[in-house]
Amino acid sequence: MKISFLLIIAFSIIGFQSQAQQTVIGAVDNAELTKYIELAKKNYAKRKVQQATTESFKQDIGAAKMSYLDMFGASYIYRPQGKTVVDPVNPYNVNGFQLGINFNLGSFLQKPYNVKKAKANYMIAKYQELDFDNGLIVEVKKRYYDFLLQTSLLKVYTQSTQDSKGVAESSRYKFEKGQVTLDVYNQSRIAQTSAISLQVQAESDYLKAKDLLEEVIGQPLSEVK
Repeated sequence: MKISFLLIIAFSIIGFQSQAQQTVIGAVDNAELTKYIELAKKNYAKRKVQQATTESFKQDIGAAKMSYLDMFGASYIYRPQGKTVVDPVNPYNVNGFQLGINFNLGSFLQKPYNVKKAKANYMIAKYQELDFDNGLIVEVKKRYYDFLLQTSLLKVYTQSTQDSKGVAESSRYKFEKGQVTLDVYNQSRIAQTSAISLQVQAESDYLKAKDLLEEVIGQPLSEVK
């Protein structure tokens, strides 16, 4: 009797788990999943960091192009009026302002490579952003499917707890009437305790899965419309 009762409990638990797993596919809502992916792309902090990095490299291209002006330098000399034009130190000085422009050939030759490098860094950042988005989609799906699984398991184990409670109460009543043995009554109580433990664990797993999904989409599930 004891072995048979334990086998019934074991097969019941396996059946509950199998039933829960089979209902996950049917519970998938593609419209809901698409909404979660859109929210993740909008709210996920790590994606915002990736976008900011890409924008920074984009700005570097403009900065590299503007740096062409760095190779030119301007200077001036002012010689007050009334001084003699002839200057033994610099005979080319004349009265008034003298302007000069300097050109750095080395800087001129280096600029095209700086611009090319900035463009390459920007393209790398764009590809990294694309790769991040692809990974984010997979991660959202993974967390969504796990949330559905834990939701289904929680329903199954909650129902199992209710059923085991009914069996335990029935066994207690029959034991008090002398219709079943003490061993059968004890096994029903053990089964009830096991069912309660599984439900508690399922509740914990459900909350964890819910938190992970909410973390990636950036808002509570109750606020998703």
